[in-house]
Amino acid sequence: MKTLAWHAIIFDFDGVVVESGEIKTQAFANLYRSYGETVMSEVARYHVLHGGMSRYQKFRYFQETLLEKPPLTPEEERHLDQRFSELVLEAVIASDPVPGAAELIRREAGKIPLFVASGTPEVELNTIVSRRGLASYFTAVRGSPTPKQQLIADILSAHALLPERVLMIGDALIDYQSAHVNKVAFVGRVRPGDENPFPLHVDVIPDLNSLLT
Repeated sequence: MKTLAWHAIIFDFDGVVVESGEIKTQAFANLYRSYGETVMSEVARYHVLHGGMSRYQKFRYFQETLLEKPPLTPEEERHLDQRFSELVLEAVIASDPVPGAAELIRREAGKIPLFVASGTPEVELNTIVSRRGLASYFTAVRGSPTPKQQLIADILSAHALLPERVLMIGDALIDYQSAHVNKVAFVGRVRPGDENPFPLHVDVIPDLNSLLT
């Protein structure tokens, strides 16, 4: 799939730009270590199955459905968010790039606008992108708490982009669903050895090197 035909590219971040998926899976499990191995395993499983979902939605699910506790107070949610950020921030900044991602971003940034739409909190996401030296390549870096579907819609609207001429690259089903609702073209990144979460008709790639040809 050549990138030259696209007027813009929207990237998910974790698992598309950086190999940070396992870092976040372990961080979610560690947050709930005091509840035992069974809960930790279920937390990790749910996170993997719902890649791209805001961490806040996951916190609420774990609290109310998995732990069967009253809804989180704003203070409890802030505390979980802070602890999670402390567990992952430096590790994500230091994580390996997805093969081909840095090269694709640098090559295309001089030709078309590039965007990030991620489930990571927007302030934290911008810190990570900046610390990795990528901020200058992106026209906008957007994150939660805005849902991904709305992030894509906002990017299309704010930059007067035709959806059919925009490509999104994501690694989670929610990325595909959000792109599909917005009529944006989509390609899925599935790391070798990982289960393919996408419908059979979705084009998938093992890394971003194939988009450099």
